[in-house]
Amino acid sequence: MLNLNGKKGLVVGVANNQSIAYGCAKAFNLCGAELALTYMNAKAEPHVRPLAEILGATIIESLDVEQPGQLEALFKVIEEKWGRLDFLLHSIAFAPKDDLHGRVTDSSRDGFIRAMDISCHSFVRMAKLAEPLMKEGGSLLTMSYMGADEVIDNYGIMGPVKAALQSVTRYMAAELGEKGIRVTAISPGPLATRAASGIKEFGKLMDKAKSRAPLHQLVTIEDVGALAAYLVSDAAKSMTGSTIHIDAGYHIVG
Repeated sequence: MLNLNGKKGLVVGVANNQSIAYGCAKAFNLCGAELALTYMNAKAEPHVRPLAEILGATIIESLDVEQPGQLEALFKVIEEKWGRLDFLLHSIAFAPKDDLHGRVTDSSRDGFIRAMDISCHSFVRMAKLAEPLMKEGGSLLTMSYMGADEVIDNYGIMGPVKAALQSVTRYMAAELGEKGIRVTAISPGPLATRAASGIKEFGKLMDKAKSRAPLHQLVTIEDVGALAAYLVSDAAKSMTGSTIHIDAGYHIVG
């Protein structure tokens, strides 16, 4: 078991107990970390707050990254309560349905900008706010997908958006490295999450991944959580700037 005792981390993106972010939060908690969790709005709170309480989260706050001031308010609470932050997990993504289901060529300007803001630039904004709280270094994690590296049917504009997220990861790793802040993207294989349900024919994608992956299995949120816990631990202190696949090897044959 990795030792995260004494570390304080923010987890953004828990929607329910099937979320990748929840799998990561569970792993952080099992390894001894103290957590802050967010829920998107009042509608989401009844689904997220009980999970946060199970994990003993000491900070539970609302966060909609599209609402001005909410991100800053969250980090103010963290600063006042903890005075520091050791790690952050960014696991949110969104694209309007018409843009997600259509051709990239046909994507709307507003839809593309909104997808990029929520799914990519919000990570940049979190990193900027986390930087002064990571006085002794820290770790920033985000979630990508292999659609950033190759064309995946029905993934639409999220492919270019995730490619931008991976590039942002590399640039921020280079910029923040001198402060001991590591930045890493995790790229899980297809998972049956609420977010994934918005992708057309996602069930077929999971079947294909399981049949073609060298290990012939699908990744679980617990698998992703174990990797995330490792990456924020001192065991990964020399790792930064990478996109790490966890998909039973599917990315090498997909």
